[in-house]
Amino acid sequence: MLRFGAAGSAAVLVGASAASSGRFRTPRWSADPFTLGVASGDPTPDGVVLWTRLAPDPFAPDGHGGMMNHPVTVDYEVADDELFHRVVARGSAVATRDLAHSVHPEVNGLAPDRWYYYRFRAGSVISPIGRTRTAPPHGQPTARMRFAFASCQSWSSGYYTAYEHLAQEDLDLVVHLGDYIYERAWVQGRQGLSLGTEFQDEAVDLPTYRLRYALYKAEQPLRDAHAAFPWLVTMDDHEVDNNWAAGSPGLGIDVHMIPALFRRRRAAAFQAMYEHQPLRLAQLPRRSGMRLHRRYRFGDLAEITMLDTRQYRTPQACGGNVTAGCGDRFDPDRTILGAAQRDWLLDGFASSPARWQIVGNQVGMSQTDSDPGPDLAVSTDSWDGYVADRNTVLGAASDRGVRNLVVITGDRHQNHAAHLRRDYADPESPVVASEFTGTSITSGGDGADMNDTGRRLLAANPDLEFFNAQRGYVRVELDHGLWRNDFRVVPYIRRTGAPIHTRASFVVQDGVPGVREAWRPEAPAEPMPGSDIVAGPTRGTR
Repeated sequence: MLRFGAAGSAAVLVGASAASSGRFRTPRWSADPFTLGVASGDPTPDGVVLWTRLAPDPFAPDGHGGMMNHPVTVDYEVADDELFHRVVARGSAVATRDLAHSVHPEVNGLAPDRWYYYRFRAGSVISPIGRTRTAPPHGQPTARMRFAFASCQSWSSGYYTAYEHLAQEDLDLVVHLGDYIYERAWVQGRQGLSLGTEFQDEAVDLPTYRLRYALYKAEQPLRDAHAAFPWLVTMDDHEVDNNWAAGSPGLGIDVHMIPALFRRRRAAAFQAMYEHQPLRLAQLPRRSGMRLHRRYRFGDLAEITMLDTRQYRTPQACGGNVTAGCGDRFDPDRTILGAAQRDWLLDGFASSPARWQIVGNQVGMSQTDSDPGPDLAVSTDSWDGYVADRNTVLGAASDRGVRNLVVITGDRHQNHAAHLRRDYADPESPVVASEFTGTSITSGGDGADMNDTGRRLLAANPDLEFFNAQRGYVRVELDHGLWRNDFRVVPYIRRTGAPIHTRASFVVQDGVPGVREAWRPEAPAEPMPGSDIVAGPTRGTR
């Protein structure tokens, strides 16, 4: 039952898998080295990648977490039970200074469709226990899947109360769609807390990006959510720079607007992301970039295709703003995916037998008009700025017989449920897919059930069936006949202790593209004592 891995020197140097018989000295710890918790991710039917980082002083200004220069051997165990009486895999990985003493052991040979427990040991110190699960075998009849998706968690904007609730859900998986960190403190929203300048100033190099991740991952609710489930992660813009695109910097104006300096900044951001996420060796950043587009299969029921809409895109048309009359957004040479990723996505549509095709997407795909009048005002940072790619993807899904295409999206700090049409320029274009946009964990402050933006969007977009601007996450349950989407929200995040409730539920029926409202509260406008509902306008109640 015990399996011991071995790996070549390159894998050992990045802490990616088990080391050889040689061991590196473990220091005598003056503080807990597992301050940033544990995590797992990218599960397959026979394995999973585990993660931790040794950081006894996670906020040390040099970004090295209080660690010394030399490598450290980190042991890990995987067991059937939480008490580790039945250990099924164990091994060692090498934590090096080059990757901030993080390790990413890839554990294989596990049984499919099973929950496991795991832990790490560095010398005499044992990490917190994490829980993970393997996927059902590809193509195996699978009755049900439950997962949550989240995005946009500016630390300075509020508390991670939503993660306290997410960690208690009955889930198989968590999908994070980007903006895991923010490169600077955008909003000071936490009551009673202040930030040092090292966290307020913009991250531009490896030490400052490492400090951002340390600040975020030190939060207990986020650590608990990572320890409870395996995660699939990707990035959006704030992991690097606001609204960046491929080799072009975003909206800030500083020395890193120089292309060569921005490329160096981007490489530092990619490395810091790898150091702090449960990512496989295949995602290790290289000179050419960081491959984040990949697929996750769950039996015969679902396939999640994680996209990267930042690294290969054409720079935004018309300044990347919400604008009307931007003809450049229709340029057929403009791409949000890049040709190689787009072809990979479309090939997957043709070859997958899964009942549900789920696309993990960063920025809004549905046409989103911000002007309820005659003008069409859209954000060119979203898929509205890359119309040719959107038409190609949605048209190919229809032409290649994708049975149920559902796009899950982050970025907007709002909850949306919307139909996706093959070509928005044609009023008679058919609905071919569904999009659910999840709100932020904290970004945007406390938020509101309805606001002026929501009223404008509902008035201007007949395909938008729901709007809400509170904080939270989205819970999904699917079987062979139905997708159920629950918008889970909290009433505030600037202080701790907020309750969670389901604001509304929408469904997608097998073989019927488009979203349908399944449930919404009628009244009252505020939660009743002990109640799990809260009211507010949707399209049917305006």
